[in-house]
Formats: sequence, C-alpha cells, structure tokens
Amino acid sequence: MSRIGKLPINIPKSVKINLSDDKIMVDGPKGKLEVPRFDKLEYKIENDSLSVALKVEDNKTKALWGLSRSLLNNAVEGVTKGYVREMQIVGAGYRAQLQGKKLVINIGFSHPVEVEPPEGITFELKDPLNFSVSGIDKQKVGQVAANIRRIRPPEPYKLKGIRFKDERLIQKERKLGAK
Repeated sequence: MSRIGKLPINIPKSVKINLSDDKIMVDGPKGKLEVPRFDKLEYKIENDSLSVALKVEDNKTKALWGLSRSLLNNAVEGVTKGYVREMQIVGAGYRAQLQGKKLVINIGFSHPVEVEPPEGITFELKDPLNFSVSGIDKQKVGQVAANIRRIRPPEPYKLKGIRFKDERLIQKERKLGAK
C-alpha cells in the first residue's frame, strides 16, 4: 500500500478541478495546470477533497498511485501559493541583472550569459548576488533553477559559482604537493 497515495488532497475554495478522460485540469488564482490521468486509477472529489484509489492492484499501478497523488497535490499547491527557488551567486566580480524578463549573468566568462525564462517562469532579483526563480509548476521551476546552476556550479575549493540558497556544500582542503 502506498502511504502517499492513500492521503486525500484538500482542495481550497479558490481551486476548481475538472476530471476529463485523459487529463485533470487544476484551475486556481495563480493559473491553470494539467496533470495526466492514469486509466488504472480512480479519482473521486467529495467534501472539498480529492482522493486517488486503485482499480487494479499490480506493481506498476501501485507505483503510479503515489506519483499521481503527488502530481495532483503539487498542482493544487502551485495554483494557490506558487513555487519559489532561491539562488545565490558567490565570487568576486560575479553578478546578475534583469533586462526586461531576461536574467543576464556575469560569471567569469568572456561574455555575459543570458537566460530567457520559459512560459510561466519569472525571475526576481533581490540584489546582484541573490535572485529567485518562481512559477506555478514545481517541476518547471526546479528544472530552470538546475539549468541556471549548471552554467557555473560551485567549485570544490573556494565554492565560487551559482548555488541554491539552502544548498549545503563541503569545501575541500587545498591540494598539498610533495615537498
């Protein structure tokens, strides 16, 4: 039994859920999201909560049960609150700036790196070294943040580069050569 799949999803008053044959539409104050609907699972809305149940009990369906419930919960939370991923730039001369909606990062290359936000994603600059990636789709926010981090990941000796705000890094000792 899936411990996650059993839990009901509380639906706030501002969120509307539409169950169709192939997808589930979640509509809220911040926007709309689509979640895939799996044939071997049963979806029920009753008393301001959504529950997911098994129609067929096999290992593949049990795996999809928890996944489907998590995707729906993330969609409900996304259209009500949204998701934010805080990021930080560490290094002398490194900085970020916004040009319209675009994020322009000077990170030690011979040219500035421009990051165009995909649809539904916004960048917010707190200061030249701290910025955030926000949107309603949890997967898309995390993927865009990971792609930005990949531009210049923190190096292990001085920890310079782009990192997540809550990321915990371990600094290596300097290399000691033979004397």
